[in-house]
Amino acid sequence: MLESIIWILLIGFFGGQIARRIRVPALVGMVLVGVVLGPNLVNAIAPEVLRAADSLRAIAVMVILMKAGLGLDREKLAQQGTVALRLGFLPAACEAIAIAFASMWLLQFDFATGLLLGCVISAESPAVIVPGMLRLKSLGWGVEKGIPDAILTGSALSDVLLLLVFSLLLAFLSQSAAAGITLPGGLSLSPLQLLPFQIMLQIGLGVLLGWFIARLLVSLLAKQNWTQTAVQDTLVAAGFALSIVVLAEKFPVFSGYLAVMTTGFFLIEMDAPLARRLRGGFDSLWAIAEIVLFVLLGASIQLNVLGNTLLVGLVVLAIGTLIGRSLGWYLSTLGSNWTWKERLFLLPGNSAKATVQAAIGAIPLAQGIKGGETILALAVLSILVSAPLGAWAIPTFAPKLLERGDVDPTKVSVSRRIVLLAAVDTSPLATQVLTKVAELARRSDAQVVVLHVLRMDDPQGIERLRHQASSILADIRYQFVTANGSVPEEIVRTAQDYGVAEIVIGKRGHRPLDEVLVGSVSQAVLESSTMPVVVVDNPS
Repeated sequence: MLESIIWILLIGFFGGQIARRIRVPALVGMVLVGVVLGPNLVNAIAPEVLRAADSLRAIAVMVILMKAGLGLDREKLAQQGTVALRLGFLPAACEAIAIAFASMWLLQFDFATGLLLGCVISAESPAVIVPGMLRLKSLGWGVEKGIPDAILTGSALSDVLLLLVFSLLLAFLSQSAAAGITLPGGLSLSPLQLLPFQIMLQIGLGVLLGWFIARLLVSLLAKQNWTQTAVQDTLVAAGFALSIVVLAEKFPVFSGYLAVMTTGFFLIEMDAPLARRLRGGFDSLWAIAEIVLFVLLGASIQLNVLGNTLLVGLVVLAIGTLIGRSLGWYLSTLGSNWTWKERLFLLPGNSAKATVQAAIGAIPLAQGIKGGETILALAVLSILVSAPLGAWAIPTFAPKLLERGDVDPTKVSVSRRIVLLAAVDTSPLATQVLTKVAELARRSDAQVVVLHVLRMDDPQGIERLRHQASSILADIRYQFVTANGSVPEEIVRTAQDYGVAEIVIGKRGHRPLDEVLVGSVSQAVLESSTMPVVVVDNPS
């Protein structure tokens, strides 16, 4: 079993990185690794790991829904009125119904099985949409009208609703649902007729439980200080979120996935600093969870079924997207202030399939539902077709279809490489500058650019600087660069070229002009730099 986990994590990671280097979403590479490692080819994954796949998928879905909840912005959602809510059920519902009828025609499914397939296929991918929309928010695309937030909320809500309907339909088709209830007067309601009431109950209780868990986490992590680090915060929050999912499976009176998503949303409202810390923590968890999720999906694929359903599957997907989902998009934005270009952006921005299909695509087959192997094959096909297109289309079409606005830095959190610039000369002050930049770099796991602007021919001084940098920055990734020209201009230009987050510079006391970066230099950098500048004073 341990060998299988090593194969999944290592080969899955590098498979994803190879896919990314050829400009294909990493998840496609992970799925292909699963196909190779699975029973179809190498058979390198132990049976006990495959049997635990359902539990591992539940963990992965919990992580991505928590990320989605922590990425929402209530103020932007309020600007949209009902658009976000309509995006939460109309596109997915229209697509699911269109797929249900298409599968009755092309696959000879009954309506309930076709609707089950529709619930699997219609779910939008948090793995593609969440990072894509958060990236757009960080760059300002569509933020004035709250378009990324509306898409984030709509996709999260639609996934929760589809997961809910999926679970109820699954129970109905596997004949494990209750026989129904009999109302006073002898009126009997079947399980299918009870479906709307069950949905409302699960939504209401899910939101209420999400609010309660958020209050509890704020009390434990922020007020009572039971934890000391962001890692511990994330561990506790993930434990509570997973407990909700497990509790929902044992007592299916509320939506566990909705409760998880609303927990993240309420955390933002109750304690924004805590929510920001948790965002980074769940980003780290997702880096592991997505590998397991997509590799196990690939391992569960039956290649012969996928090949047999390829053409008809593409037709079903086209009908669902171009007819069903397009109708839902039109109805969702009807009466809104969105332009026709912004509405058109929903096609690339709100169509990708991956995470939910990976999480639930194999469940009907595992539970013996007739047509389960076809449902799994079409789930995989939807990932392989739409995930690469969505990951490419979101950043490609956003500048063409959306307007760029100002970004509120308190409402976004995007992981990126942090670079610091240390501007040094050959004076003793260089040691203090390098020591300060090393301290800052260790706090944020940053890289460092050490810049020396040449003002005289001093090879011994430069070699001494190189040795100091090597000694003080021994555990930090850095590079030493030199430049010619005006000192302030070269410092600012180099900072811009390397995209640094901060500049660290020294300020002398009273020393000869040609020995150190004089006070006028640091002052000039402070006045001309658009990046933060840390000035290190000479203590003497």
